[in-house]
Amino acid sequence: MEASNKAARIVRTVIETLEPGFAVRLWTGERIGPATGPVLTINDQDIVWQVVRRPSLSTLIEMWISKAIDVEDGSLFDFYALPSQGKLRTKLKTLPKLAVLRDLPAVLFSRKQMTTRTDLSGSNPFVSGSNRQAIQHHYDISNAFYRLFLDERMVYSCGYFTDFANGIDQAQKDKLDHICRKLRLKPGERLLDIGCGWGAMLIHAAKNYGVTGHGVSLSEAQTALARERIRAEGLEDRITIEIKSYAELTGSFDKISSIGMFEHLGLANHATYFSTIHRLLKPGGIYLHHAITRRDKGSIKKTLRKGPEYKALLKYIFPGGELDTIGMTLGNLEAHSFLVYDVENLREHYARTCRLWAERLDARFDEAIAEVGEAKARLWLLYLTGCSITFERASAQIFQTVATKRARGPSGLPPTRADLYR
Repeated sequence: MEASNKAARIVRTVIETLEPGFAVRLWTGERIGPATGPVLTINDQDIVWQVVRRPSLSTLIEMWISKAIDVEDGSLFDFYALPSQGKLRTKLKTLPKLAVLRDLPAVLFSRKQMTTRTDLSGSNPFVSGSNRQAIQHHYDISNAFYRLFLDERMVYSCGYFTDFANGIDQAQKDKLDHICRKLRLKPGERLLDIGCGWGAMLIHAAKNYGVTGHGVSLSEAQTALARERIRAEGLEDRITIEIKSYAELTGSFDKISSIGMFEHLGLANHATYFSTIHRLLKPGGIYLHHAITRRDKGSIKKTLRKGPEYKALLKYIFPGGELDTIGMTLGNLEAHSFLVYDVENLREHYARTCRLWAERLDARFDEAIAEVGEAKARLWLLYLTGCSITFERASAQIFQTVATKRARGPSGLPPTRADLYR
């Protein structure tokens, strides 16, 4: 009991010093802070030992996963929406350290046995490039789980909001159509979709633009469902999907789309990727590149440095993933004999998409727990919320880039882009 009281006093001192702008409820039932608004609940006195032992973002994530910390009377978005309370580092300097240090030994020496943690991290998170195991870590969780928060077509990439009041179903339909128009798809053309997921792009393009589609994926679970959906639409004679790497593909295609798969490649594999796209694309063909990017910070060393949030994303969600900058994308396209025509930033669209995904998952959280377990469901709610906030803060961007093979003479594109925004 003494250790619990001293741990509570440490947390109380920290909260009263930092004045975070929201209330905190301790494991003892004590509430600290405002009487209204969202509440951060601390359910385990072990939090003090955990933070002292390893003061990192991963520690906070693991405490969230294990429910050592939780929220009540609001959502994670409500905490983000609170007004800034000043710089954390400045406030930490005013912390009465001697008072905290007097209580700390009793907490550390009499702490209870650490709670068993569920390991949800992937293998080799800091390797450049995702292998099949890493892809399955993310995409083969459960098709039923993804259905809980994705749209009716199961499109797992940034939506396109002609109106930010639109729902996710409309936004994803509009996104697929926006891409098809950018590719200038015509009946009879052959379309390749790299990282085709559950087949939404191929199905939409075949049904509405008359193309023949081929997709590649490394996810067995996604491919199995995509093939079911293709059969249900009666499109087996016009759409095929293979489980293989893009680099193993042969043949040629009139148009190629890559929607949300490039982030998995790793910088070390970019040259191979763009060379392959160039080899597969017919003369006069169009390539659409849809990918998340990081901000260029003025030097390669600074730009490629992995901060705590980036490392956590790689550890728990996207093992092997790596982001380039829009400058790197354009430079690689030009270096591999492409001409770039259009670059569109959809950052605000992805902030909205991720928010809708998070809210939909939260609304069906009991079903998510039944499908994948509480720890993984909590991790994904945190991940989707964090992604929305990341794009809202402009810490990451997402671009759609349209390019053709370098050639003299007319590109075949219309003189304006008025038709894209009808």
